[in-house]
Amino acid sequence: MSLNPRLVKESFSVVEQHAERATAYFYGRLFAENPHLRAMFPPAMDVQRDRLFGALARIVWSLDSPDGLDSYLSQLGRDHRKYGVLAEHYTAIGNALLATVRRFAADSWDHEIEAAWVSAYTAAANSMIRAADADVSPPWWPADVVGHELRHRDIAVITLRPAQRLPYRPGQYVNVQTARWPRVWRTFSIANAPRPDNTIQLHVRSVPGGWVSTALTRHTAVGDTVLLGPAMGTMAPDGQTGRDILCVAGGTGLAPLKSIVEDVIASGRRPNIHLLYGARTAAELYDLPDLLRMAAAFPSLRVVPVVSGDPSWAGMSGGLPEVTQRFQSWIEHDVYVCGPPAMVGETVRRLQSDGVPLSRIHRDVPHAVS
Repeated sequence: MSLNPRLVKESFSVVEQHAERATAYFYGRLFAENPHLRAMFPPAMDVQRDRLFGALARIVWSLDSPDGLDSYLSQLGRDHRKYGVLAEHYTAIGNALLATVRRFAADSWDHEIEAAWVSAYTAAANSMIRAADADVSPPWWPADVVGHELRHRDIAVITLRPAQRLPYRPGQYVNVQTARWPRVWRTFSIANAPRPDNTIQLHVRSVPGGWVSTALTRHTAVGDTVLLGPAMGTMAPDGQTGRDILCVAGGTGLAPLKSIVEDVIASGRRPNIHLLYGARTAAELYDLPDLLRMAAAFPSLRVVPVVSGDPSWAGMSGGLPEVTQRFQSWIEHDVYVCGPPAMVGETVRRLQSDGVPLSRIHRDVPHAVS
């Protein structure tokens, strides 16, 4: 059965118009036909629904890019082991997915479209199963909390020491589960390059209604234990280009960019690095002292703090997308952008309009944090 990306994309574009209803129908169908699977999912399904549709959209729109898609599917397959997903579960998930697409694309549905979806899902599921079966690392890592600093009323820097070495690359993120909320996993970026002592840092902002972020910032202390899923994400630095680097970090979006800067410094390379670090108020520049110490020790690093909502701030003011354009041309730079999705999107748009090739702009697909 041959893959037909066009038919899958065309039918999915119809389903996308009903994303909320479609995801609710998918899970309703999955749990009605397989009630034993409900225990694998968190009590509240809102974030889980968003994640499902985000992952499905990424897979569908990447069908024409098999190399990148296979890498993403392999990551998903390895990551899903922490939920207890087994090879036999993919059949139930595929049946519910096919029923959902058939229902919401009913006006255009035919045997050819169904065959295209079956082929695409089978190939994707097989990639995930192969990656999960081949991975000999743990499905999750217990990690002790060895440091907890409340840097702002809603922002904590948390240092963890996994029981076993957690393999990751700078720029990646991990899923985190706390004892307070079993089966509820949320993603947070790792804020440091790999260290000899195996510790990692997370920069966590508690968000309204955020179960895990609030548990981590307000109800976690040194001596507690959390669970970490395998590292994911593709925003890793490319050490072969030799180009100078621009990092644009909004809020706790600083975390993966700080790990990339640390990695560049440790590599012995000496590119010029501009780090634009933005927040609404000066008090929310929670990691500025440490960044300034890094810059003092590494003269090629220039840290520019930017504040968007504090008239008393004496430094660079404005939104990060607009501030980025006040500087020299970034056309010859490798660019890394992380932060709130709207800021990231607008920054990327402005960089492109100024002539920076999209191939040199690195950002990870947004992941839910709560």
